[in-house]
Amino acid sequence: MTEVNLSALLSQTLVAFTIEFDNESEHRNAHRTTVKGRVRTADGREVGGGADATPHRGPWLVSQVMWENVMRHVGADGVTVQELHARARTRRDSLGGLQRWGYVVVTPASSDARRARTAPPKAGDLVRPTAAGRNAQAVWRPLAAEVEVRWRTRFGEKRIEVLRRALQAVVDQFAVDLPLYLPIVYPTNNGRADVPEPRGAGGSGGSGVSGGARLDLSALLSQTLLAFTIDFERQSRISLPISANTLRVLDDQGVRVRDLPVLTGVSKEANAMAVGFLQRHGCVVVESDPAASRGKIIRLTSKGQNGQDKYLRLLAATEEHWGHRFGRSVITDLRGALVQVAGEVDEARRSPLFEGLTPYPDGWRASVRPPETLPHYPMVLHRGGYPDGS
Repeated sequence: MTEVNLSALLSQTLVAFTIEFDNESEHRNAHRTTVKGRVRTADGREVGGGADATPHRGPWLVSQVMWENVMRHVGADGVTVQELHARARTRRDSLGGLQRWGYVVVTPASSDARRARTAPPKAGDLVRPTAAGRNAQAVWRPLAAEVEVRWRTRFGEKRIEVLRRALQAVVDQFAVDLPLYLPIVYPTNNGRADVPEPRGAGGSGGSGVSGGARLDLSALLSQTLLAFTIDFERQSRISLPISANTLRVLDDQGVRVRDLPVLTGVSKEANAMAVGFLQRHGCVVVESDPAASRGKIIRLTSKGQNGQDKYLRLLAATEEHWGHRFGRSVITDLRGALVQVAGEVDEARRSPLFEGLTPYPDGWRASVRPPETLPHYPMVLHRGGYPDGS
């Protein structure tokens, strides 16, 4: 069996943790979400409208990233956009979405009443939580710790503590300040990660989670994966999210476009973004399926095959570089700790991570096809931040 790469081990562990966090958040939070074309409220009623409709008994449902990278840093008295970005250590936060979805109110610093509510927030604008946002904060605040307790019960106290120590041994050596969760993947930047500022250069830390405070397990996973991503992308034009998901499963014979979500573990929308980038850069061709009366196939061009080969080489090279940078034993211990929890990721159905992914019966994930694999990289999109791009 081919050894699973470090990036995939980190990614699938983080995605599984996040889905468990999100399922519990959905169960406890008043919210709206589309289920089979309708909007369902937390009390079980169904009403009309979409993600940007007037709130009905709760804000639009979002994923863990919106808590970690935005709402955690917004106190009751509010915070300026500039300070929010300094605390969160990222500007990729879907702040406009959180405003539309009912979590925050953004008050312009100027008195220009003509400024559109949909205009992008500016540095001096004040961000305050709504009543629904404060309720969501109260639900989110303990959840990461609660999920970690579940993992200690499910996987064993020793395995999770070993994993935590292995991740911390890497994070402690970073020379940059990183957000608590992966930033939003935007197609305008071709899905690439921003290179962060040197440690301490970005302003104040993040609301009680800096200065030696104990990081949640999801934050340790996120920061380690983001640092790996930055190193990988220094040598690759194609981002790691696109490479690890869509590009990875393609070949020169052709793969049905409709099969991409099952093969990659990420949504149709996330794959569409990736395919668009690959098409624009001559890496793939999308054409009619010769074996069916309808549908499309996508196949690699020679340039795309070279990109796929380079992705595999860079994964190995980046991990090798990390062995020199952080210590070979540190990276070996990290890999071993991840395998103890995630299993061999290529055999996803046998991965212990799936044991915690069963949604509540009334949750939105219960109404869709259960995943056959977990993403080889989280696709955290502006649609709500779900790690599989949903």
